[in-house]
Amino acid sequence: MHTIKGSGAMFGFDDIAAFTHEIETVFDRVRDGKIAVSKKLIDLTLEAKDYIKKMVDEDEKDKEMGAMMIELFRALIPCEKTSPETCPSYVGSESLSHTLQKKKKHDIKIFRIRFRPNLEIFSTGTNPILLLDELRNIGECHVMARTDGVPELQDLEAEKCYLYWDITLKTAEKINSIKDVFIFVEDKCDLRIEEIETQENVEGEYKKLGEILVEKGDLSSEDLQKVLATRKYIGEMLSESGAVEQAAVESALVEQQEVRRLRKEKNEMESASSIRVSAEKLDTLVDLVGELVTVQASLSQKASFRDDSELAIIAEEVERLTADLRDNTMNIRMLPIGTTFSKFKRLVRDLSNELGKEVILTTEGGETELDKTVIERLNDPLVHIIRNSIDHGIETPDIRAAAGKAEKGTICLAARHSGANVLIEISDDGAGLDADAIRSKAIKRGLIGPDEDVSENELFSQIFIPGFSTVTEVTDVSGRGVGMDVVKRSIELLRGSIKIASEKGRGTKITLKLPLTLAIIDGLLVEIGHENFVIPLSAVEECIELKGDGAAGSDGRHIVNVRGEMVPYIILRDLFKFTGESPDIEQIAIAEVNGGRVGLLVDRVIGEHQTVIKSIGKVYKDANEFSGATILANGTVALILDVHRILETAEQEERRNWTAVRQ
Repeated sequence: MHTIKGSGAMFGFDDIAAFTHEIETVFDRVRDGKIAVSKKLIDLTLEAKDYIKKMVDEDEKDKEMGAMMIELFRALIPCEKTSPETCPSYVGSESLSHTLQKKKKHDIKIFRIRFRPNLEIFSTGTNPILLLDELRNIGECHVMARTDGVPELQDLEAEKCYLYWDITLKTAEKINSIKDVFIFVEDKCDLRIEEIETQENVEGEYKKLGEILVEKGDLSSEDLQKVLATRKYIGEMLSESGAVEQAAVESALVEQQEVRRLRKEKNEMESASSIRVSAEKLDTLVDLVGELVTVQASLSQKASFRDDSELAIIAEEVERLTADLRDNTMNIRMLPIGTTFSKFKRLVRDLSNELGKEVILTTEGGETELDKTVIERLNDPLVHIIRNSIDHGIETPDIRAAAGKAEKGTICLAARHSGANVLIEISDDGAGLDADAIRSKAIKRGLIGPDEDVSENELFSQIFIPGFSTVTEVTDVSGRGVGMDVVKRSIELLRGSIKIASEKGRGTKITLKLPLTLAIIDGLLVEIGHENFVIPLSAVEECIELKGDGAAGSDGRHIVNVRGEMVPYIILRDLFKFTGESPDIEQIAIAEVNGGRVGLLVDRVIGEHQTVIKSIGKVYKDANEFSGATILANGTVALILDVHRILETAEQEERRNWTAVRQ
């Protein structure tokens, strides 16, 4: 709020500055331990945030609303004439202050700052002294004005700033808080901020005075050496006096230099800088790396066909460098998912208040990294799932209390890596899914037969069908059956899968399985007829051979015995309507789909293939069995199979055949 107030005043938003000043006054009382953080304060703060946004975006200001909110904030401030202990809002303030002080004691850093404004900085309306005062608000600050740039009186121009400052700041804040002070003048000054010491690393002797002056640029190394040359080092004096041998002095010097070098390297690593790059440039880089992967595969193939050892060595080196470049490029696109998780706290708070429920959102695994494109497309599906969890899953406080549960419900967002995928779990401790109601609705809509035996996972998957809802009353939040089908489509477009587990009265867990990246994947190259296809390797568990007499039929289904487990498989040659005879020995790639195993029968498994995914265009939008295409080393195109859609297509084909047989 302090930053918003200062920035608003600087750019002429005086109404915003005045409004946020009132809120900052309340926050200041919280920091001093005179007001405790309460639900009412947080609610007001979030409403104030929305109001400030309206003040920026809209020409007409609702002044009555602003005045009302200011009065509500002022009502939270206790009477200053009484002692804090007698104020009604003074609850737990001592523990709050103690916690803040304890935190600061264990997180102290020392920063060296040089702030050299441009000569013309006054013309922008900036007063450097105010920036120095703001630095004093975030820690113990020692400011030294440097006057060596001030000219003689006859050459001095009053409108120019000739001073610059050296500041030593001891604070518990991070370096970004310091940068925020200078955020509006960083392109109008020479600013250097260095972290020179932390509370974790305070042992041993610090740099000598000459070293510090050289580091700051106030003294050249040559001038320092000239001054030092006029006196003898302690090592020389000890050696000349015969107290120690020269070799002992040299040994000690080596040790001193190595320790200092190590400490210096550590400090350099801690103060490593970063740069911002636009998303478009990253996307272009990934496209170029994808093309390079294709060319590298072609080079490796050519090298394998020729009996040329030198070419083979070059191809292997290019392959290694391409793999390193690919991995590093993919890592650049990776972002922690915690930022996305944190956005839903406001959604949960507002929606639970609207529905008269008490819901807490917890998160786990926020440091888990995903491709930025996956994270961007994941927002809408998560919104739908969380809204459904609050509306249908979490009960009202009185119902929860009657069931022996805590009045506050909990929704947990968790993320973790699983091989080449990321698992995102959205779980709640609500009422769970009503399997009987779902079955009844599915039978009514003709989705399953009255006597049909379906698994729990298949039954719960009915909620993803468009228009499917067991709720009789439509609300502003849900009930039309248009949310979960959007979730399913969105996740499938990301080449992911959804799994639902639920226990009535205990809660529901929805698990999203997503690939780490959408640009380059490891694939299994297979052949059907004379055409090549790619199966995402992350979905493949194993490959087995199927001889001509090894297949078993059961009610028209194809099943193979894999070490005692009966696994159904799909004949892709029949599904894609290939003509011609199949080979005597075919192969099955067994994949994991929706918690179960299914095989894909192909003519031949060629091997692992680095797959650069290309879009197949709108012309093939109805070809649901394929998620994209890739270019092979010989220049031909191979389609990438979507295992989930293939299974759905096969099940639909099986239902049609079974219905025809019964008729």
